[in-house]
Amino acid sequence: MGGIGMNISIRKAVKEDIKAIAEIYNDAISNSTATFDLEEKTLEDRKQWFKEHDHNYPVIVAEYEGSVVGYGCLSSFRPKRAYDSTVEHSVYIHKDFRGKGIGTLILSELIKLASDLKYHVMIAVITEGNEDSIRLHKKFNFEYAGCLKEVGYKFNQWQSILFYQLLL
Repeated sequence: MGGIGMNISIRKAVKEDIKAIAEIYNDAISNSTATFDLEEKTLEDRKQWFKEHDHNYPVIVAEYEGSVVGYGCLSSFRPKRAYDSTVEHSVYIHKDFRGKGIGTLILSELIKLASDLKYHVMIAVITEGNEDSIRLHKKFNFEYAGCLKEVGYKFNQWQSILFYQLLL
């Protein structure tokens, strides 16, 4: 498999994708600090999560040869109304497909969707040390906005988070 030249399609997620999305996310829970969730999610949990993502908070998937190999979404940044024009996003790639440019395709589409939906700012929350994610966001001109030190505890150590933002 090559890089971005692979036959990857990006599309809006549908209910039938939830199982694959759950598998990708659960791998991240168990094997990385990309999420601070500590326990894997059930299919029912992910179905509820999917229902909470509507037109304003879309979920997209990257598909390769009929299989979902990554996904991304836009989510509410904070619940107070003054934050309505700011959106947080997430990008997760299947462990066997990382480093092949799929994150670039997903993030590019998320930026387009956020722009089309008239959001003003996109926020990335990245665990300190996740250099691949930092590089990906810098490629799209996200700027470092700050660090919260040791706010999560996972894998028997304190984890810090970095905020990156893009003004749309």
